[in-house]
Amino acid sequence: FFFLYSSSIQYGGFIHLHGAMPTVSHHSSASRLMPCSQSTGHGPGSSSAGHAKLLSLSNRTRAAGRRPSLPPNRPHFERFEHRGEGRDAIERGALLFSEVVGARRLREGVGCGASSSETAAAPSSLRLELPYGDRTITLETGEVGRQASGAIIATDGETVLYTTACSDNDFASDGSFAPLQINYTERFSAAGKTSGSFFKRDSRQKENEVLVSRLVDRPLRPMIAAGWPHSVQVLQWVLSYDFEHSPEPLAITAAGAALALSDVPMKKAVAGVRVGRVDGQFVVNPTVAQMESSTLDLIMAGTRDAVLMIEGFCDFLTEDEMLKAIRLGQEAIAQQCAAIEVWAADLGKEKRTEDLKSPPEGLDEIITQQIGAEIEDAYRTISLKKVRGEAVAIIKEKVKESLILADGETQETHPGKYDATTVSMALKRVESRIMRNLVLREGYRADGRGIRDVRPIWSRASMLPRTHGSALFTRGETQAIAVTTLGCKESAQRVDSMGSEQDEERRFYLQYFFPPSSVGETGRVGAPGRREIGHGNLAERALVPIVPSERAFPYTIRVESTITESNGSSSMASVCGGCLSMMDAGVPIDRMVAGVAMGLILEPDGSFVVLTDILGSEDALGDMDFKVAGDDNGVTAFQMDIKVEGACMKLKARYHCDFRCLSSLAGRDALCG
Repeated sequence: FFFLYSSSIQYGGFIHLHGAMPTVSHHSSASRLMPCSQSTGHGPGSSSAGHAKLLSLSNRTRAAGRRPSLPPNRPHFERFEHRGEGRDAIERGALLFSEVVGARRLREGVGCGASSSETAAAPSSLRLELPYGDRTITLETGEVGRQASGAIIATDGETVLYTTACSDNDFASDGSFAPLQINYTERFSAAGKTSGSFFKRDSRQKENEVLVSRLVDRPLRPMIAAGWPHSVQVLQWVLSYDFEHSPEPLAITAAGAALALSDVPMKKAVAGVRVGRVDGQFVVNPTVAQMESSTLDLIMAGTRDAVLMIEGFCDFLTEDEMLKAIRLGQEAIAQQCAAIEVWAADLGKEKRTEDLKSPPEGLDEIITQQIGAEIEDAYRTISLKKVRGEAVAIIKEKVKESLILADGETQETHPGKYDATTVSMALKRVESRIMRNLVLREGYRADGRGIRDVRPIWSRASMLPRTHGSALFTRGETQAIAVTTLGCKESAQRVDSMGSEQDEERRFYLQYFFPPSSVGETGRVGAPGRREIGHGNLAERALVPIVPSERAFPYTIRVESTITESNGSSSMASVCGGCLSMMDAGVPIDRMVAGVAMGLILEPDGSFVVLTDILGSEDALGDMDFKVAGDDNGVTAFQMDIKVEGACMKLKARYHCDFRCLSSLAGRDALCG
């Protein structure tokens, strides 16, 4: 058996056993060894004489101290055409295995083998090739992970990613949000390495894996059908990594394809690409070597019609250059999504739409008639987040008493009442519509600002007496304490990951802390969550372009950002505070960087408003969260999440005149004076 196993590994074959007789196949399907029919004398009804011959042959072979040779007229194998160097080795291994199993079954008094009609066919894969920049990638399904609702083997060069998508029958959500979980894992074995941990086992997610999981999650979540209540889990493993083709954009495409094949109702297929800028030219899905000299690292995802997610880091690129990169990436995404949708229509499972929860007709209108004017008045007159939230909550309680079913009541006996979840969802829709209408019709925002206004900014340096550098940055009701600590090489952050070099170290890093007290709540405190890791990475990458070289400033730079108040864009407050604290610590930076979050209110009729420096409520009830950092000449980092599919390239071109606001010129002037 060991010989058979090692032969299959050496020559790229795989073994399928049915009963005692093996089926040996190559991935190329060029050859196959199949068991013969019962007429050969070795089926289920064969006599013991045949098994005795097998046992005798096995004993003689072992006594001679050699492997069995292939008999010229072996009755229990039927020869098929074979191409490949490993034919004899694999056949000898298969024969040896059949002899051993035949002897064992002879001792147990059972028949050996099975008829050809009972032999199961080896699993096979169905492939789809997609354009991927200057090359193609391959998606395969049907051979691996057949019990998952959707399973994909994605291959780019020699980088291989295995992705599964499954859904439960539970009701994990009331339909107001998609209960989606993404877990992306990079196996050390994929790069021929072993984990440096004590147990030598891949365990909890590393920081880079969390960041990729967030990249995959953000474009998929808005594409799950509204009202979907069941838990959805997408699991991804990098099984092979060639150090040339990065797995991040491949993970987005593989997850989108797995969900498209699954029974989870998706509005459209989702795919992802990376765009770089090498030697002044934009490149779709550049290699790892090309990215080392690239001045842009843009990962984006979307459907065949629209962009859903953008995250990128660059060296002070202009707005025009950014738009060109986004247009190029959207064209590549559209090609992939169109092919995946055709593939999924042919191979995919039937979608589970019977449990989708839709809002009852007329409920929103009843609530608007009863308390709509009061909610609008609260938004017009109360500018403080906490006070306004308490006032709106009191108003909502009035309507809950008259619309929510009491204990023992049913909708059949009380047709004008609904369960608490349905009413709560309707209240959220009504509040969102009121806030959006105020912005669209009158340009009026909850804190009284205009759509282009930045909140008042206060900042103070050298706040803490014993730190190397510190700053307090306040923008409206968002506040951060930033601290910079300088150190020697031993203070550098060590990186242990699949793609990292041995003893790789980072001499600049930013760590972000978001305690629950920053929003006046209690909650978990401890290891950083996914949100904290993602926000910290965005702020860090925004500041990387202004960090001096090691030769000019041979110190490790560690920046901490602790959020003490939050009402929108705390990650961009970390950029502003981090820049100030680095200056206070004496880090010789050439340019100052600020950050701001932009929002979008988009209606089905195409009317829209772009908001500068959004509040938390405008983020939650609006259609876009676009964070961007840089100075008045260029951009260093940006991150966009779209909650609706209407943000197409045409819309981006329409508000291109407002794109300069993304650099927060007003915010930078207020900050830097």
